Amino acid sequence: MAESQKKQGSGWLNVAVDYGPLLVFLGVYKWFSPEESEPIAEIAAVIRGTLAFMVAAVIALAVSKWRLGKVSPMLWFSTALIVGFGSLTIFLGDPVFVQIKPTIIYVTFGVLLLGAYYWKGKALLRILLEAAFEGLSDEGWAKLSRNWGFFFLFLAALNEALRTNLSFESWLWAKLWVFMPLSFLFTFTQIPMLLKHGLAVEEKDDVLKEEPPTGS
Repeated sequence: MAESQKKQGSGWLNVAVDYGPLLVFLGVYKWFSPEESEPIAEIAAVIRGTLAFMVAAVIALAVSKWRLGKVSPMLWFSTALIVGFGSLTIFLGDPVFVQIKPTIIYVTFGVLLLGAYYWKGKALLRILLEAAFEGLSDEGWAKLSRNWGFFFLFLAALNEALRTNLSFESWLWAKLWVFMPLSFLFTFTQIPMLLKHGLAVEEKDDVLKEEPPTGS
């Protein structure tokens, strides 16, 4: 029972670690954003939001290490890009750097997952998540890794389309109301395939909590 409660708690903690910094970014940006269009004030709001985003991302990484005893490779990479591209946004006063950060994450992991699957026959996602769903076969892990690879590339294309056609604020809201629901919906669609390849029925609800970080 204690092990089950710990697993459930860690699952929701993974979700909080992934999306918490984004919510901080959105909240700080909205707090400081001007009511009317003022370029200087708008950039100032972006910079404040980006700084809060960077701090929240580092805190999320520390919480993951403290509560889970580990930090996944995907979270290390995502946090490094948040800090790196966030610094460029602050020093250059250009929000484009923080906007292309998700694209780089999506493309990187999409290519890695698909490359490992098609060239090596490896389920890289199993290593990146550092978790295994009870009963899931090697074939199930391989298909899940492949499917997430394609989904990451789709998210990369979607991010580029939205950032080039929407205002910064609209793009930021899309991160919350488009990317997050799409990620959960995609994860949900994988459940039948996972059950077919041996996922234990009692593990089904945990799939939604163990989705890979989506580059918030």
